[in-house]
Amino acid sequence: MKNILVVDDESDVQILFEQRFRREIKNGDCCFSFALNADDALHYLKENMDLVHLVLSDINMPGKTGLELLQKIKEGFINPSPVVMMITAYGDDENHQRALQLGADYFFTKPLDFNQLKECINKK
Repeated sequence: MKNILVVDDESDVQILFEQRFRREIKNGDCCFSFALNADDALHYLKENMDLVHLVLSDINMPGKTGLELLQKIKEGFINPSPVVMMITAYGDDENHQRALQLGADYFFTKPLDFNQLKECINKK
């Protein structure tokens, strides 16, 4: 089972993911945890590092950004760190390049193509 942490400051993201991954959750292929900001995500990761396989993080959040979270994950957690997929409403090249420089494994633009996201998750 893949344990996935979704980090996004919009709380309705939880409902969306639980609907879009209903079959996978029911089949026991994956389970989700949710954090509303980078600090909560870091706390969750420190408590559950051995359980988290994948982090899906929004880039633009109040407080620490998703890019700052990415940097802390890649620098601060035992190798191998979880796979990190960045999600943003802005498809600008600057954020994309910065995310790749910091070690993002994938980069998605909102609105999410959930079929593409599922394919990437299944590869990891």
